[in-house]
Amino acid sequence: MSHSVLRHNHDRDQHPENRAEMPDSLAVSQSSTPASDQSSSVPGIDTPFEGRKGAPKWNKEDTVWMLSLFGTAIGAGVLFLPINAGIGGIIPLLIMTVIALPMTFWAHRGMTRFVLSSSKPDGDLTDVVEEHFGIKAGVLMNILYFLSVYPILLVYSVTITNTVNSFLENQLGITPPDRWLTSLLLVGGLILIVRMGKDVVVHVMSYLVYPFIGVLVLLSIYLIPKWNTALFESFDLSVAREASGHSLGVTLMLLVPVMVFSFNHSPMISSFAVDRRQTYGKYAEVKASKTLLRSEILMVAVVMFFVFSCALSLSPEHLAEAKAQNITILSYLANHFDTPVIQWIAPIIAMIAVAKSFLGHYLGAAEGFEGLIVKGSKKANKDDAKSLRKLNLITLIFMLVTSWLVAWADPSILGMIETLCGPTIAIMLFIIPMVAIHKVPALQRFKGKASNYFVFVMGLVALATIIYSIVQAF
Repeated sequence: MSHSVLRHNHDRDQHPENRAEMPDSLAVSQSSTPASDQSSSVPGIDTPFEGRKGAPKWNKEDTVWMLSLFGTAIGAGVLFLPINAGIGGIIPLLIMTVIALPMTFWAHRGMTRFVLSSSKPDGDLTDVVEEHFGIKAGVLMNILYFLSVYPILLVYSVTITNTVNSFLENQLGITPPDRWLTSLLLVGGLILIVRMGKDVVVHVMSYLVYPFIGVLVLLSIYLIPKWNTALFESFDLSVAREASGHSLGVTLMLLVPVMVFSFNHSPMISSFAVDRRQTYGKYAEVKASKTLLRSEILMVAVVMFFVFSCALSLSPEHLAEAKAQNITILSYLANHFDTPVIQWIAPIIAMIAVAKSFLGHYLGAAEGFEGLIVKGSKKANKDDAKSLRKLNLITLIFMLVTSWLVAWADPSILGMIETLCGPTIAIMLFIIPMVAIHKVPALQRFKGKASNYFVFVMGLVALATIIYSIVQAF
């Protein structure tokens, strides 16, 4: 889910999961498109659109990018959004519906503008951070990258264990093995798969993106006859508080990091911005913004339809039960409704989606971990075969042991998203680009806009959940 900021070539922009989701036509265009400038600040580099007046019209490649960004954004993370969004009743859902599009679009547009501000034609996120804030800031970005990916791997370690256990117990009628064994077999098995054939895994993952989205839409439609009015009873704030256990303000605050997590497609923003700059030159920002907007509209429409359909077919009490059981909304729907279609298809789709996300984030987390070791150790060297084998072994042991122990411990999935995943993504996607817009001369033309303050405040709200959790712990 995150760009790889640790390699010094164009591929570092592609988190392995998102390389899998990028259509082949985009990969070809990125390698064959001549480099160009984003503005007149990069002289001597021309594009086919340099001499024309006004931005080029929408074309096929824009459509491919729009769908690629859309596909990247909708993953296993959306399987938790209906729980946190609906648990507080209809009011948080309505507020979320209003802020989802501007929050997501403005944040990703800000990151795109930040990357486009680089003076290098192929400058990515790490390059632009180092250019504007110094080498040390680039190192901190590497650390932040790892911290934004690794907790998500832990989340999916817990999720895949709980999803399989729920399926064994509720659909197959089998008593699951001891949790330590189940979690070890699942986490170890998935890591073994990805270590044995990385390229095959990435290729297979690319074919699972749009079928997963299609199933979510079909399931949302299938749930329509099961819609009820229980959610609308939560206009009474006392009823909503009883179900969620929190006031409306706290419920909304805890919803923000889950929204950040679920709507995030920042992993592809760096490569997206570089490609738009190389293709459109000085029109890159205008073209990128139009593509982003259409992608966000499509994404928010699909996700919100899924969220509302799930929430309307249940009640806040049911969603609170799903949160307590620490399972995805698909697993809960399978256990709740006595309908063969949902009972069998929903958990299978959940397992495939979570496994896919686990594999992708393992690749990204492992890459980030190895990059930190290489930067922090004089002995580590990826060019030396013996050193590389040792590095891979250390990474494998660290990822396997920590993922297994966390999956065995079974911490709250939504709690991890609220306090770890959402806030770290918010720093990269919401905070840093907005600070850059107000500090970097190349971005001064975007300074002072209301959208910047909105995005920055949303980022701070996501970070506030960490403080809230610490206070609650004491």
